[in-house]
Amino acid sequence: MAVSHPKDIRKVSPVKVDWRYNWRAFMLVGVDIIGLALAWQVALFINRTFFNPPVPQLDWGEFLHTPLLFWLFAVVTVVTFIGHGFYQWEQEHNFVKQAQCLSNIYLLALIVGYFYDPDIDAPRSLFLPAWLGSITAVIALRLIASLILDELKVGQKVASVFLIAPPDRQSYLTEVITKRRGCQVLGWLPASCAHRADTVDRILAVGVREVVAEGLPDTQLASQLYWELRKAGITLRLLPSSLMMLHRRGTAEIYAGLPTIRIDPQPFAGWEYLAKRTIDHLGALMGLIVLSPLFLVIAIGIMTTSPGGVFYGQDRVGLHGKVFKMWKFRTMYQGADRQLPQLEKQIGTDKDQLFRMAQDPRITPIGHFLRRTSLDELPQLINVLLGQMSLVGPRPFSLSDVAKFQSWHLTRHVVIPGMTGLWQVSGRSAVTNLDEVAQLDLFYIDQWCLNLDIELLLETVHLILFGNRRYVQEAR
Repeated sequence: MAVSHPKDIRKVSPVKVDWRYNWRAFMLVGVDIIGLALAWQVALFINRTFFNPPVPQLDWGEFLHTPLLFWLFAVVTVVTFIGHGFYQWEQEHNFVKQAQCLSNIYLLALIVGYFYDPDIDAPRSLFLPAWLGSITAVIALRLIASLILDELKVGQKVASVFLIAPPDRQSYLTEVITKRRGCQVLGWLPASCAHRADTVDRILAVGVREVVAEGLPDTQLASQLYWELRKAGITLRLLPSSLMMLHRRGTAEIYAGLPTIRIDPQPFAGWEYLAKRTIDHLGALMGLIVLSPLFLVIAIGIMTTSPGGVFYGQDRVGLHGKVFKMWKFRTMYQGADRQLPQLEKQIGTDKDQLFRMAQDPRITPIGHFLRRTSLDELPQLINVLLGQMSLVGPRPFSLSDVAKFQSWHLTRHVVIPGMTGLWQVSGRSAVTNLDEVAQLDLFYIDQWCLNLDIELLLETVHLILFGNRRYVQEAR
């Protein structure tokens, strides 16, 4: 009789993807091929017009008026993207990783070309435009496609979630998750039960795709929960602490016989921040130029509907506590600031709460529209251009709000403030408790990477273009 041997918990079966019904993935494949084709056509035009034509060894013929060499690149790119899961809804927004993959493919092409024929001298006038153009075109078209496909709900399956959390957080987290588009909580367990033997069985019984966990108890053993979920092809999402973020940034290493997490300064980590600030200044400059007609229309609307100036500048606290003037389109009647103390007494704002009023009588009729669409925030592009703000970052608060801060809240001032951020797009901008707002900001700081900023910008554009359909309210 054959003896059944238990399998190593790390052995995972390949995740099966049903491509027959994944129209979203097919569309993204088409978008990637179009982006690559555009980049190659521009590169070929530059090369043939201003430089020498490609070397004969690389001329393999054409298909659809495009070199066969391009189609080889396209196939390798699509296969690589499939391997990294970039055609899955959960991974398609990993734009920085996609750019890195494209760069690796072009680098690999140079190596393969050398071994294929050492005498091949790939023209730089063709290679560089194709490489940089492919990254630009693919990422740009993917951004546009994601906005459109998200709005049309193409390829989005109903996300089923199992929640593991402390009892006092269960109802709140359930409400937040269920009010996101396409998500529903099918079950939950207290965090104290996370490592029980029957926990995974209960998760598998309800047939969820993801598990969201917060406050998992410490364990001296490897987390069986993680490995069992991984084996079942279920995504685990942790709501992390700062310590978890440090673990994520480190490398497991044995030091003096002790298990440690080594966290090194990254020699090339500065490029992400440099890229962020470059995007800030170029984006602000282009935004001011392109949106100048809209600025004029809004200015006329403000001047014709209420007396007063077009712009409103308020002192806000920025990087390292430095006060600067943040600009907005005026959305309130003149003298609104003088009415604030009376309104705070009227609604009874606590010392640990931000002032928010659902029906603020100080807001003008056109002001309601500007706030609802976030158009009143556009003049802050000037603050970004001046280096006082970023496109993405913690929202700068007024002096009166900062006066309510506790000492640990001030950590949010170690990074440059932003026009939009996690608070605005996470579905929690209605939160007025300073502790919860600061926790969101600190999570952003701990988790920061260039791709997170790109995702937040994408989500912000989606909200502006298609409205508040994801349980978000404006944050001021």
